[in-house]
Amino acid sequence: MTTRNTLDREIRLVQDETLLLGNLVEQAVLNSVETLKSRDAAAAKAIIRNDAAINDKRFAIENRILLLFATHSPMARDLRLLAAELELITELERIGDYAKGIAKVAVELADQETRIPIQEISDMADLAVSMVHRALEAFITEDLETARKIPIDDDQVDELYKRIYHEIIQSMVADPGSIDRANQIVRVIHNLERTADRATNICERIIFIATGEMLELDSTDDEVEMPED
Repeated sequence: MTTRNTLDREIRLVQDETLLLGNLVEQAVLNSVETLKSRDAAAAKAIIRNDAAINDKRFAIENRILLLFATHSPMARDLRLLAAELELITELERIGDYAKGIAKVAVELADQETRIPIQEISDMADLAVSMVHRALEAFITEDLETARKIPIDDDQVDELYKRIYHEIIQSMVADPGSIDRANQIVRVIHNLERTADRATNICERIIFIATGEMLELDSTDDEVEMPED
């Protein structure tokens, strides 16, 4: 087998493993929101423990890519692709951290009477995860058109964030004793908003692979900054 064929095969294996990692983090986000809805502390703790598997897979893919750098000396487009893969798996690992953060909130609130706007939060999670899923597919197929369209959905995520945040602020005003618990819900929606931002980052990498240009695709500049879990 020629060196070119070997490199192509190894890149496909890296992409397959990246899709598996993506599936893990997508499910982690959706499952974490489900535990918040069901107030299932045991299931939430399982998500927290399973974050180690996400981290392990990310580092295994990273090591495989670094080995390709060392053994194949990729040039030009292959180099951009592998460099973008390194960024991509980092984005996915961070999304896994957001899921873990949501699961931690689910544990904290499992025995509380806190009202949770779960339908709006579920809608936000579904949209953010859809963005990640479509971005991963576009990454593998190098679909530039889709990569440019996906970030538009971030505006919908931001609108849901603002709607939920406004509702939470109103609840704080009505019941100052709920502030600590309400802040936990703010952390949940912040993590979902950041998940959508990571999907946009992936789309930027797709354009980088195809064109060599690094473009900023954020559609708005009103991102709310909070400490990340």
